[in-house]
Amino acid sequence: MRDTPLPAFEEAFNALRQFTRVRRPTADAVEFCELCSAGLAHEHPHLVELSSRQILCACDACAVLFDGREDAKFKRVSRRALHLTDFEMSDGQWESLLIPINMAFFFRSSVERRTIALYPSPAGAVESLLSLESWNEIEASHPALALLRPDIEAFLVNRVGHSRGLTGAEYYIAPIDECYKLVGLIRTNWRGLSGGAEVWTEIGRFFLDLRSRADAVGGEANA
Repeated sequence: MRDTPLPAFEEAFNALRQFTRVRRPTADAVEFCELCSAGLAHEHPHLVELSSRQILCACDACAVLFDGREDAKFKRVSRRALHLTDFEMSDGQWESLLIPINMAFFFRSSVERRTIALYPSPAGAVESLLSLESWNEIEASHPALALLRPDIEAFLVNRVGHSRGLTGAEYYIAPIDECYKLVGLIRTNWRGLSGGAEVWTEIGRFFLDLRSRADAVGGEANA
C-alpha cells in the first residue's frame, strides 16, 4: 500500500489505461497504442520517451495527457514543420560539425542537456561527435534555431543535392518522428555500397512530401 496518494495526473492516467485496455481493437487496425493497446488509425500521435529517445505510437486519449508537460517521462511529438527557406550554412561550417555525410538532424535533449547530432545510415541512426564550439557558433548566428522545441523537434539538414551541384541545400525544423522515419526509410531501402536507385527515390519522395507540408519561413525568423 502506498504511504502517499498518487498525484492527480498519475491517478487519471492509470484510470484511463484501465478503461482503454478493455476496448477491443478494430478488425482492420494494424497498429496499437503502446500505452493502452487501443487500435489506431493510420494517422495517429506519437510520443517520445525522453531517456531512451524511443518513439511510441499513441491514441489521442493517451497522447493528450502529455501535451505541454515538462515533468513527465514522455512528451507528445510536435506536428509542426517549418522550411527555413533562406537559412545559409557555408561548406566550412558544415564540415566543422564533423558529420561524415550530407544529411543529419540535430535536437536538444532535456535529459542530457545538450544538442545531439544524428545521421542516417544503412544500419540506422548514428550519433556524431558534435563539435560544441562549432554548433554554438552556428546557433548564435541563426536565430531560427531558437525555435526548436527540446526532444520533440529537430533541425533537419539535407545537403546531398548541394554537395553534387544539383540543388540547393534544404533546412527544416521538423517533428522528431519524421527524422526517425527518414532513418528507417534509408535503412529499409538501402542496397549495396551506394544505396541503389530505390533508396534515393524514396529519399526524394520524403523531402518532397515534407516540403509540401512545411510552412515556409525565413531562416532568420525569430521565436
